[in-house]
Amino acid sequence: MDEEAITIKLTRDQAFVLSDWLYRVMFRSDDLQGIIDDRAVWSPVYAISGTLDKTLSEIFMPDYGPRLEAAKERLRADLYGGADQPTTPDQDPTDAPQAHQIERGTVGNHGESDPGQ
Repeated sequence: MDEEAITIKLTRDQAFVLSDWLYRVMFRSDDLQGIIDDRAVWSPVYAISGTLDKTLSEIFMPDYGPRLEAAKERLRADLYGGADQPTTPDQDPTDAPQAHQIERGTVGNHGESDPGQ
């Protein structure tokens, strides 16, 4: 099987927020099996988490909380045009079309994948 590496590009805010979420899921959740039920998924999750931990100096700064909240606000503003209301799974997709299109990778420059070229 071809093991060609895949490169994923994130903004610093995206990486910081993702790193925090991964930390909470991996080390502070009481329901890891409910969140990630396939053990094979842990391999890429650990790879992403480790890469983020080595890259982000923000995770070691004393003002971690305020920095994280500021990054979240910027990402929300980018996704929702300043509206601080995330979508929920049962919400009408037309309420936040950009967010749903981004989920499918069809809108904006909110993170790109590069197939290792």
